[in-house]
Amino acid sequence: MPANASKRVVVTGVGATTPLGGDVPSTWEALLAGRSGARPLTADWVTEYDLPVTFAATLAEPVAGKLTKIEMRRQDPCAQYAVVAAREAWADAGTPAVEPERLAVAIGTGVGGVHTLIDQWEILRTKGPRRIFPLAVPMLLVNSPTAMVSLELDARAGGHTPVSACASGAEGIAMGLQLIREGRADVVVAGGTEAAIHPLPIGGFAAMQALSTRNDAPEQASRPYDVGRDGFVIAEGAAVVVLESYESAKARGATIYAELVSAGVSTDAHHVAAPEPEGVGAAAAMTQALQTGDLSPADVVHLNAHATSTPVGDIAECKAIHAALGAQATSVAVSATKSMTGHLLGAAGSLEAIFTVLALRDGIAPAQINLDDKDPAIDLDVVAGESRRLPDGDIVALDNSFGFGGHNVALAFRRCS
Repeated sequence: MPANASKRVVVTGVGATTPLGGDVPSTWEALLAGRSGARPLTADWVTEYDLPVTFAATLAEPVAGKLTKIEMRRQDPCAQYAVVAAREAWADAGTPAVEPERLAVAIGTGVGGVHTLIDQWEILRTKGPRRIFPLAVPMLLVNSPTAMVSLELDARAGGHTPVSACASGAEGIAMGLQLIREGRADVVVAGGTEAAIHPLPIGGFAAMQALSTRNDAPEQASRPYDVGRDGFVIAEGAAVVVLESYESAKARGATIYAELVSAGVSTDAHHVAAPEPEGVGAAAAMTQALQTGDLSPADVVHLNAHATSTPVGDIAECKAIHAALGAQATSVAVSATKSMTGHLLGAAGSLEAIFTVLALRDGIAPAQINLDDKDPAIDLDVVAGESRRLPDGDIVALDNSFGFGGHNVALAFRRCS
């Protein structure tokens, strides 16, 4: 099938397992209620390794009750979370009747199967190579979540795994849009997953001074735009959407959450970890999303910001928003939902994409928490205190996601009447 850049692509299903809830409805409810998913870590390894950070945003509900014992044994947590989210999204979409050859999967991750990798290394070290689990390699590979979801749904139109750090989940959705418009698939299950609450990633992020160290007050630790912000809160989970053409969704009477109008992807080429300080690359992604979607800054009324709660990153994104939206930048209702969810790394962008489409559906921009003293350098209309009503009509919202290495993704959604 030839590419069709004008083909309308819509979201017809959503699924997630997060620090706020075991599914999308409970997560959205907790988000609007302003609850934090950050909590003290209770695993023995926290004290064993004397970690400087002793809290994280762990899953609100374990996935063990949603998977068989065999699935739990043969899948790294990274894949487990993706399967749980994909099942919810697929059921929510009404289990579309699509030929396997027209169904694709695009699920990104930043870290992949770190639990399997380190656990099996310990087995090798202490018990020898004969005790390594036979499925260790497919479990630790970063494509494992995509592979498991493809097997689950019998998806044969392609399985893709964008690995772009904290932009991975958003890039998975951008890839889904591309697959449908290029005629390579009719339906795409897209999103991101991460299971990196483990001593190695936590120790590594702490060594970079990227994590908040508010061990005595975890729920107050993630505070984007606040003058007291001191780093992000590491989180885990997965978030997946079902994408399909507007014509297909209407023909089968599917519920449409929103239209995925366009996506912008760029790279800073600046530093392996630090964002480009003026937000040039991030602005380019946002501008590309607007231009390819035939949108203007004036069309945008809401933005779910990347807003990780790092001193440098929040400022760079603020500058990027001004560069991309111009005079409109101070009129857009900006939500910083990581204040509640923590930072799901490779799943952050897809979870925040779900928040963006739900904001359009319900006409409400979620309010962030922990904004006690707003940084005067953040000249944005940040929604805080109480959630805010959004205008009626076919309004547009953006979802920003940026990752280590300078990866930038912006997704543009429109309410679909």
